[in-house]
Amino acid sequence: MDGMSSEETRFFTDFDIYLWKQGTLYRAWEKMGAHPCRMNGEDGVHFAVWAPNAEKVSVVGDFNGWREGVHPLEPLEDTGIWRGFLPGVAPGALYKYAITSRHGGYKVQKADPYGFFCEIRPRTASVVWDLGGYAWKDADWMRSRARANSREAPLSIYEVHLGSWMRHAEEGNRWLTYRELAPRLAEYVTEMGFTHVELLPVTEHPFDGSWGYQTVGYFAPTSRFGTPQDFMAFVDIMHQHGIGVILDWVPAHFPTDEHGLGFFDGTHLYEHADPRLGFHNDWKSFIFNFGRNEVINFLISSALFWLDVYHIDGLRVDAVASMLYLDYSRKDGEWIPNKYGGNENLEAIAFLKRFNETVYREFPDTMTIAEESTAWPMVSRPTYLGGLGFGFKWNMGWMHDTLLYMTKDPIHRKFHHNNLTFSILYAFTENFVLPFSHDEVVHGKGSMLAKMPGDLWQKFANLRLLYGYMFTHPGKKLLFMGNEFGQWSEWNHDAALEWHLLEYDSHRGLQSWVRDLNALLRREPAFHELDHDPHGFEWIDCNDSEQSTLIFLRRSKREEDVAVCAFNFTPVPRRPYRVGVPFGGYWKEVLNSDADLYGGSGLGNLGGVEAEPVPFHGRPYSLSITLPPLAAVIFKPAPDVSR
Repeated sequence: MDGMSSEETRFFTDFDIYLWKQGTLYRAWEKMGAHPCRMNGEDGVHFAVWAPNAEKVSVVGDFNGWREGVHPLEPLEDTGIWRGFLPGVAPGALYKYAITSRHGGYKVQKADPYGFFCEIRPRTASVVWDLGGYAWKDADWMRSRARANSREAPLSIYEVHLGSWMRHAEEGNRWLTYRELAPRLAEYVTEMGFTHVELLPVTEHPFDGSWGYQTVGYFAPTSRFGTPQDFMAFVDIMHQHGIGVILDWVPAHFPTDEHGLGFFDGTHLYEHADPRLGFHNDWKSFIFNFGRNEVINFLISSALFWLDVYHIDGLRVDAVASMLYLDYSRKDGEWIPNKYGGNENLEAIAFLKRFNETVYREFPDTMTIAEESTAWPMVSRPTYLGGLGFGFKWNMGWMHDTLLYMTKDPIHRKFHHNNLTFSILYAFTENFVLPFSHDEVVHGKGSMLAKMPGDLWQKFANLRLLYGYMFTHPGKKLLFMGNEFGQWSEWNHDAALEWHLLEYDSHRGLQSWVRDLNALLRREPAFHELDHDPHGFEWIDCNDSEQSTLIFLRRSKREEDVAVCAFNFTPVPRRPYRVGVPFGGYWKEVLNSDADLYGGSGLGNLGGVEAEPVPFHGRPYSLSITLPPLAAVIFKPAPDVSR
């Protein structure tokens, strides 16, 4: 502590140090990193970095010619933290930490793990930044968002990669900035009826092609699109339009770039030293050491930072399966069992539980979502019941089975009927989100439209049918950008979406169908209120594999509030087609994917059908309907229907 002023020593209180050591300094960003402040009557920046195995640490930057040793930091007791105040340094200054390790003479210059802003790639320095000064205008949203984020709300998420949603073709195909994107995206999402946007990681990353999933700056919005205040403005504008913002967040692994977290002080500080625990062969990245208190401080602080400083409404945690299993994507001999001999990563499990408990304690009106692809039980159940504590979980099984079915030629679908019906057996075991994400339209998988079988008309009809099935199936919804209007090409992160396709009726028709499905979802409680409750769903007929049809009923909390959903997965019209219903009276056809408006053949039921007192499907009344080819048709009883 020699050379430290009393003001500097007070920057970290004894209580801060206590929390740091026990792994509960969950607002570590307020102490670590670079903080513009005034000390000893001078303006400057207080720096703090964790490097317990360093022999010496200094700050290098454009303010000292990048010369090591000019501005040394001092160790803070036995915390492993090096800190110091540099007078005269101001926001906007570029800096790194020059670290000389106690081990092997290792020397390196590292970006700030807690840095708030970074240079734009390929440059790698951190930037001193003041996060204050932005005047938020989203108070109405923040007061009411608990309702919008609840499990009973109509959640329809539009997944977006900010670098390729739209570009300035006339200006060298450049990215739009946060402030350019915000009004355009907010207007489009509002028009389409989505309730939330989910952003592929905006945490700073070195390589465009990683899409943000190889994160270096866990506290820095990427400088590709502007400053931290610009990103605040982006979120603010979304909120002013009533749109929630979810961030993809990646605590599973991080890249090996020299300026990043790996081998930080000449030791494996943030990652496990043993590659059987600390290295992902699939992604060529390091795995966090979830057994270190300081790593827990770092990760949970990062999560809370985005929710607090940037008003983010939810975190979707990437690659949870890779965290849960010690043998994830590893052969025998390439992994180390836990202390009980099992393949469960006990430290990662404890971290995920603590992460969820902390998020929901500090920000109960937000949400956490797990991208988890296995049958791990109770991912979205409370930790006090033995669950992991997430609010929601992506339903990867539903996505896989449904796409497997829909890519079959309709003539063969009757042999794969169980691919559609199986999901209901487990639909209420978790709080599911039904995703058609970016992962399904890259790496040779083809676009959603290109996956569909048949001629051009059938491809569009199949995709409308698929979305109709998705939006009426229990679970919240997620569509990746471009899926809503039928982009032909696979997603390319270096190019804008194919917006020119909306010049064609078929693509505009598909877009209109998705817009109307979103409107239905938001308007009708039967399609969202009991998404995670078996009382919200009832089969009418799941056994007609020969004709490849499905019929089910959705309910809200009001028993009489029902909707009947009928699907024909073949290009053969079914008429007359009898459907059992619980009530007599007139049933209105509220949506029909085969309508002319959407590019269909125009077959339908002339607005609705009168129920007949003909028992069918175990119900006292039935409808004799036309079930159009490759179509979804939805009926609701008129308000005066007799009960």
